[in-house]
Amino acid sequence: MKKKILVKNMVCNRCITLLEQEFKKVGIVVESIVLGEIVYVEKEGVDQYFFENMLRENGFELVKDAGEMLTEHIKIALIEAVDQIEASSEENLSSYLSKKLNRDYSVMSKMFSKQEGVTIERYYIHLKIEKVKELIQLQHLNFSEIAYSLNYKSSSHLASQFKTITGMSMSDYKNLQQWGRKPLDQIV
Repeated sequence: MKKKILVKNMVCNRCITLLEQEFKKVGIVVESIVLGEIVYVEKEGVDQYFFENMLRENGFELVKDAGEMLTEHIKIALIEAVDQIEASSEENLSSYLSKKLNRDYSVMSKMFSKQEGVTIERYYIHLKIEKVKELIQLQHLNFSEIAYSLNYKSSSHLASQFKTITGMSMSDYKNLQQWGRKPLDQIV
């Protein structure tokens, strides 16, 4: 029989690969695995406690309640949004999340803040700043192009936000060459 578990802090392809390997080690067949969710074929002798321990040993957690589940879905949607930002997109964050998750934004916002201790908008800004760091490291775009690619109205707005979050200018960060990026599961 197929079962589904939701996994907290599973926010990148590296996380997916790691958990696929862990399931394979113990002979559990994975039907599908995407950010935050694993569908597997149930195996005799493997229970919820096994999954909790295996996940915890690898830096993840089993999602147990509806609030945690919604928060994880929001995080995943925000990570996808940062990766798929189109400079021409005029849709605001609340509309995007409401459409994507088919929920009222005010409900999502309250639940997220309660679970994470930070607003959705603040979390999203931190994700975007980590994306900026990545783009600076790649050295394919100048600061204005980075700002434009991430839907900032101006490079000065991005520069101000970057300095507020990181404590240094984008130029200082670029010159530092010691990148100090945060893993996505450790944002905020």
